[in-house]
Amino acid sequence: MATIVETAVSAGSFTTLVAAVGAAGLVDTLNGEGPFTVFAPTDDAFAALPEGTVEGLLADIPALTSILTFHVVSGAVHAADLTDGMAAATVNGAELHFDLKDGAKVNGATIVTADIVCDNGVIHVIDAVLLP
Repeated sequence: MATIVETAVSAGSFTTLVAAVGAAGLVDTLNGEGPFTVFAPTDDAFAALPEGTVEGLLADIPALTSILTFHVVSGAVHAADLTDGMAAATVNGAELHFDLKDGAKVNGATIVTADIVCDNGVIHVIDAVLLP
């Protein structure tokens, strides 16, 4: 098995996320012991942000770090652990909220692939970038 970062790199659909994690200096953290749960936006999710947003964040490391850590929850949270209306504290201190009424959603983003198990946690693929 691989770490969260190694898994994201090998998937090939998270190049923007992997680049952002590298720019923010979070690679070692997300390769660390964990466990972590990462709600991972795809490249398409980053591409859907307003033009210039990603470039602006790459130039503002504190803002980038805040957004990236808003996608990470300490501990391994699997799809079966989620309940409708549940809240989970993120690494940046804000909360994610889950809605399971019409498919699994986190803060309005759809979880398109759940439970990609890694050595140090779990990845859930989402279709939008979460903003704290």
